[in-house]
Amino acid sequence: MEAGLIIVLLLAVLVGVSLGLLGGGGSILTVPLLAYVADMPAKEAIAASLFVVGTTSLLSVVAHARKRNVRWRSGLLFGAAGMVGSFAGGLAGGYLPDTVLMVAFAVVMVATAAAMIRGRKRVIAGSGTQHQELPLRRIIPDGLVVGLVTGVVGAGGGFLVVPALVLLGGLSMPVAVGTSLVVIAMKSFSGLAGYLTTVNLDWPPVLGVTAAAVAGSLLGTLLTSRVPETALRKGFGVFVLVMGVFVLSRELPSPAGLVVAVVAMALAGLTLVCRLTAVRCPLLSRSRPQ
Repeated sequence: MEAGLIIVLLLAVLVGVSLGLLGGGGSILTVPLLAYVADMPAKEAIAASLFVVGTTSLLSVVAHARKRNVRWRSGLLFGAAGMVGSFAGGLAGGYLPDTVLMVAFAVVMVATAAAMIRGRKRVIAGSGTQHQELPLRRIIPDGLVVGLVTGVVGAGGGFLVVPALVLLGGLSMPVAVGTSLVVIAMKSFSGLAGYLTTVNLDWPPVLGVTAAAVAGSLLGTLLTSRVPETALRKGFGVFVLVMGVFVLSRELPSPAGLVVAVVAMALAGLTLVCRLTAVRCPLLSRSRPQ
C-alpha cells in the first residue's frame, strides 16, 4: 500500500471522529484531505466528500439515537428542506470555478466558527428546549438556506446545521449533534446527486476513505457524553476556524493568502492574552457569562 494512501486513510479516521463527536466537520476535513492530500480536482473532492460524509453520518445516527440525542421530526423536516436546497446547490456548484468553490467554502466556515465561539447566553445557560421539537416556521427556511449553501460548497452541513440548532433552535449540543447527523445524511446524498450530473468519481479510493471514516465515527460517538457541552461547542468553533483560515491561505492569490494567515494568528494571540490576563475580550464577550 502506498504511503500516500495510508496517510489519506488515517486522516479519514479523523473525519469520522469529528462527525461522531461534533455532528459536523466531516466535509471540512474531507474536502481539503481529498483535494490537497489525495490530489483530487476540487469538484471531484467535493462530490466524494458528500458520499463519505453522508454514509458516515447515516451510520453514526444509529448510535446517537440509542442515547436519545436525536429529534427525529426536526431532523427529518430540516433535512427534507435542506435536500431541495442542496440539490440545487450541487447543480450550480458543478459549473462554478474550483477556486471560487474553495474560497466560498472557507468563508462560510470562518463565519460559522465565529458564531459558535461567541455563542449566546441562553444557549450556554440552557433554554429548556433541548427536549422539544423546533417550530415548522423556523425549520423550513433554515433548512432551505443551509441546504443551498452546503450543496454549493460541498459540505454535508454539520458545521452549519449544528450552529443553527444550537444558536437558533436552543437545543443542547449533544442533541444538536445527534439531530444534525440526520440532516447531514439527507443533504449529502441530495447534493451528491446534483454533482454526479457533471462529475465522475473514482469509487475504490472513495469507498476506502468512507470505511475509515465510519470506523472513526464509532469512537467519536463514544466521546460525546464525556466532553462538557461548553467545551464541545467552543472546540467545534475553533476547529472550524482553523480549517477555514487554512483553506483561505491556500486558495487566495499571494500575498492575500499570507495576509489572512498572519491576521488569523494575530487575532488568536490576542484572544489568548485576553484569556490569560482575564481582560474582557470583544471576541468572547457573549460566551463569558455562565
